[in-house]
Amino acid sequence: MTERNTGLSANEAWKALFEKYPIAESIEKEGIYPIRADQIREFREPRLMAKWDSSDSLPDVLRKHKVNILPDSRTSYVLGDFLLYQELPELSEHVTQMTHIEMPDYESIDVNNINSEANAIHGLILSGILDDFLGEGRNAETFNGRMGTGAFDFRVDTVRGVSRSIHVENAQCEIDGGFENQNSVVIMEAKNVVHRDFHVRQLYYPYRLWRTKVKKPIRLVFCVYSNMIYRLFEYRFRELENYSSIELVRMKNYSLQDTSISMEELKEVRRSTPMRTDDAMEGTKIPFIQANSMERVISLLENMYENPMTSQQIAELMDFDPRQSDYYYNAGKYLGLFEKRRENGQILTGLTPLGQKVFKLNYKERQLKLVSLILEHQIFAEFFDELAETGALPDKKAVEDEMRRLRVCGEGQIVRRASSVQRWLKWILNLTRL
Repeated sequence: MTERNTGLSANEAWKALFEKYPIAESIEKEGIYPIRADQIREFREPRLMAKWDSSDSLPDVLRKHKVNILPDSRTSYVLGDFLLYQELPELSEHVTQMTHIEMPDYESIDVNNINSEANAIHGLILSGILDDFLGEGRNAETFNGRMGTGAFDFRVDTVRGVSRSIHVENAQCEIDGGFENQNSVVIMEAKNVVHRDFHVRQLYYPYRLWRTKVKKPIRLVFCVYSNMIYRLFEYRFRELENYSSIELVRMKNYSLQDTSISMEELKEVRRSTPMRTDDAMEGTKIPFIQANSMERVISLLENMYENPMTSQQIAELMDFDPRQSDYYYNAGKYLGLFEKRRENGQILTGLTPLGQKVFKLNYKERQLKLVSLILEHQIFAEFFDELAETGALPDKKAVEDEMRRLRVCGEGQIVRRASSVQRWLKWILNLTRL
């Protein structure tokens, strides 16, 4: 069957599928709805419709009906109210407490420009971080890529509180990194963007495949590399046939550069940063921020260096819905980092000259420059002064009141956007120990 309506977004295509097929009704009655790849392909390519690595990226109709999707073969999927995502702990550790690892002096890898998951894994191996994290001697990379899962059965928890049985018959899985040491086999999923959660399938399907292929115990590692920091999480499944039995075993953060930033250095940034007089950004068409994660703003900065993207490409890379793409673009524009331009008939988002300059800075210089760009804005400068004096973040009501006083946005937007102010201030505080 040939694909039609190729101009549809994932949101539109899934809405059309729910309208054509009794998906919601069947899940309500039976708990699941099997769907073939050819049915999905009527509206959009299945590979663009079924791989949601973070819950933030789920199409609206799936989110509305609390429905998730799992592949159960190379040509079919199963839909249900499955609980498929595992939340990642926030990066709350002060960077000064992280383990600092020196990268050996290789000319062919630049720690200031690790901009792909493959390069992140290379850095992980060459620096010895993976060996340190696992504590089992040297790890040799022995496998990766796309593979068939073979046949297996498992149970998965659901929103309605019951466990569903799923049979998988040679579905496809992709392994970013497979390693072996003298004691274990290691399966790694790597990301070079920051998400709040991840799809457990990315570890569980490879785990079930390799449990049938090796005798050694299998260790599962989820790795996030962003802003020159590696975050490693080890997971395990308490029960082999229970997808929902995943649990965090341990986590550790590593830096490749000097991360020591003192409060006095932040205060010096505040003293040397001229404050804008147009904090409401009137006449600029730049809205006040509605992007909670500064880490994700930085991830986007890193991924757009020398690689301008459309809004749809940003949404796919970052596992955003289109609305979130706008929020994070506007956050970068608010700081002077991002801009849109027309190239070859497309509207592309890329870095401004300032954004290019910020990207090229080392860790410490980059963070201090970002703090300076934030503190140009009066609302952040004033709250930073309080934070530096008391060590305490402002409560939400205080933020809302100040937003009203400065008229940074409309009344209807204040409550939602106040949390972004709090989160950016918390990011600044977490750069150092008071």
